[in-house]
Amino acid sequence: MTFWLVVIIAAVLLAAILAFYLNMTAGRIDRLHRRIDVALLSLDSHLLRRSGVTLELAASGFLDPASSLLISEAAQAARLSTDLSSTQRDTAESELTVALNAVLDHEEIEFIESEIAGREILAEFTASAKRVELSRRFLNDAVRACVQLRTQRSVRWFHLAGHTPIPHTREIFDHVELTQRS
Repeated sequence: MTFWLVVIIAAVLLAAILAFYLNMTAGRIDRLHRRIDVALLSLDSHLLRRSGVTLELAASGFLDPASSLLISEAAQAARLSTDLSSTQRDTAESELTVALNAVLDHEEIEFIESEIAGREILAEFTASAKRVELSRRFLNDAVRACVQLRTQRSVRWFHLAGHTPIPHTREIFDHVELTQRS
């Protein structure tokens, strides 16, 4: 009788440990998905802010008309891509970055910095561009952690992620080369 009592207690203890582990893992998956949602919203807002500041820079009069037209069209395309798929939006945002890198060379930046209003616009643009880079990195780090956790056998076997779709990273070329004086 004591042997069966020990076996029952051990089985109940193992079941409790397994339930605790599964509960903690499911909670972690849920927190990662919430973090991904917040990071996506943050990235979207920073992308909109960057395109807004780009439009402001294009309208400022510091750039030549061809450069202003180029970056304003790319910024407008990026703003209008919010209703498209994430792949199409990533493409539009990457094209905006390419246009900005083509327009903002060393001479243009020095000319813009020569005026107080230009320095303010450039500082605001630099801050928004940096926030886009950081937001995308935070998002992609959270997605990689979530995908890694969701590939574990226990998560798949016990369907701990439920019916939530697997998140995807956002691959945007977002590094704007600003060579400013110090």
